[in-house]
Amino acid sequence: MKFITFCEETKELSYGLLFGPALDRVLVLPNAMAWHESTAGRASAPHVVAARFGADLVAFIERQDVAMPVARELLARSEVGDIPPDFDGFPLTLPLAAVTLAAPIPSPRSVRDGYAFRQHVETARRNRGVPMIPEFNQFPVFYFTNHRAVIGPGVLPVMPLHLERLDFELECAVVIGRPGRNVKAEEADALVFGYTVMNDFSARALQMDEMKLNLGPAKGKDFATAIGPWLVTPDELEDAAQRSRTGLRHDLRMRAWVNGAQVSEGNLRDMTWTFAQIIERASYGVELVPGEVIGSGTCGTGCFLELNGSGVTQDQWLCLGDRVELEIDRMGRLAHVVVAHPDVPPSIR
Repeated sequence: MKFITFCEETKELSYGLLFGPALDRVLVLPNAMAWHESTAGRASAPHVVAARFGADLVAFIERQDVAMPVARELLARSEVGDIPPDFDGFPLTLPLAAVTLAAPIPSPRSVRDGYAFRQHVETARRNRGVPMIPEFNQFPVFYFTNHRAVIGPGVLPVMPLHLERLDFELECAVVIGRPGRNVKAEEADALVFGYTVMNDFSARALQMDEMKLNLGPAKGKDFATAIGPWLVTPDELEDAAQRSRTGLRHDLRMRAWVNGAQVSEGNLRDMTWTFAQIIERASYGVELVPGEVIGSGTCGTGCFLELNGSGVTQDQWLCLGDRVELEIDRMGRLAHVVVAHPDVPPSIR
């Protein structure tokens, strides 16, 4: 199942499922669930449906034991045209082209980002003239970023200081679907509700200055973290999964393009630390809850900081007007165009 969060002309967010051979149709879940309840002879008022199945995707995930069977039934019926076009004046399905995608989880409970790909860590440190840090082998590390600055596909609005070595980061992220505390890696994959593409946008000049103080990154990272375009449930990736005692590894290509030119290539299976191991570490002494996002960290070759330092690119950074696209097999392509933030005066854009 591929979940999305979107808006129509009203700009009010809703959520749904992609369907159709070309994944070009949207099943509007709140409306479809209202129709489902009505046909079953139950109350179908919006507030009743929201209380039962969730008003947004995080609330849906929290209620997944009740909501997922209904969503699966509605999706199956949509695929064969067995639901009406609308109910009580609201559409049950829409063309994907008629909606604007937001981040699948627009307001996560938190966002952690890992440091799981050895190739990226080794290369970035070598390019800075420092040895590989031995602690990398001891435990998976992560940092908290700004969960209020999550964006979906579309535009990346930036302030002037962000453009001083503006970078992309090619990553995968998981969304936590079930609560857990002190979870062992062998059991941690069961907490994952879905997978998505992640772009941890980075203002490298700000980041490098901050990290000299051994606390951060902060302003170098907190202006935008992109996820999307949709959230894929684990069952859709089972045939690409390799099981081990340290958790699942997925054989899925990761690629990035800037202005149409491919700059990065990796594979999700190359995570040194699995998501299960990161979840084990993150849940130590604290409870993870549905709606939290955990990123993998950058894959090898997955950012200009690494590419420039290796001589693959020559002091290349993202600029106004640039288009950056990240793709992971079966998770879709997450695309952005860099634009000046509305708060930036036109005279200095």
